[in-house]
Amino acid sequence: MQIFTCPFCGARDETEFRFMGEAGKQRPEGGRAVGEAEWAAYLYLQRNEKGPVREIWMHQPCGELFLLARDNVTHAAEPGVGLRPEGA
Repeated sequence: MQIFTCPFCGARDETEFRFMGEAGKQRPEGGRAVGEAEWAAYLYLQRNEKGPVREIWMHQPCGELFLLARDNVTHAAEPGVGLRPEGA
């Protein structure tokens, strides 16, 4: 079992978290003009690199999104960084 650290609630069991996507992945611009192949690639293709990755996760009990840097080989994870704007 892995322990992730929510920046708002502290260290918690991995079962409380939901993966939301790769950090830095850019949504295609153009709305309805974007073709099906480009949308499919955006939605379903992941880099799936070995080693350090940056991902967006949600802590389900508090509903907050945060950035998590982790190593997908060793499973070492740094404490999460909140995505909430300063002062919000």
